[in-house]
Amino acid sequence: MSTSPTQRTLAECARRGWPAQVVERWVPQARRRIDLWGFGDVIALDDRPGSLLIQCTTTGNAPSRVTKIRTECTALALAWLGAGNRIEVWGWALRGRSGRRKLWTLVTWDLTAGDDTIFAARGE
Repeated sequence: MSTSPTQRTLAECARRGWPAQVVERWVPQARRRIDLWGFGDVIALDDRPGSLLIQCTTTGNAPSRVTKIRTECTALALAWLGAGNRIEVWGWALRGRSGRRKLWTLVTWDLTAGDDTIFAARGE
């Protein structure tokens, strides 16, 4: 069985030496997971000031998660960023050359605030 994007994110945070914790929760009555403020799966403390809130997903779904944060969760995301924290969307995908073993690769989108708008820049 394959690991979830959240599990891969926690493992990557541990590899980088960052304390991290899952902040989404399971709601049995709704039979679904609810993200913190609609966009946070994992909170991590890295080597920069503030806290890092990570939305974990697959690389293919990452652009839609960025759009959701920019359109549906704007006020809370702006408040989080305005408090000196950071938001990133981490997308995971199996990649590799044809005929070779595929490896999980990470692509990140860093979300920043400006003039009541959230901007996303792709990295890694």
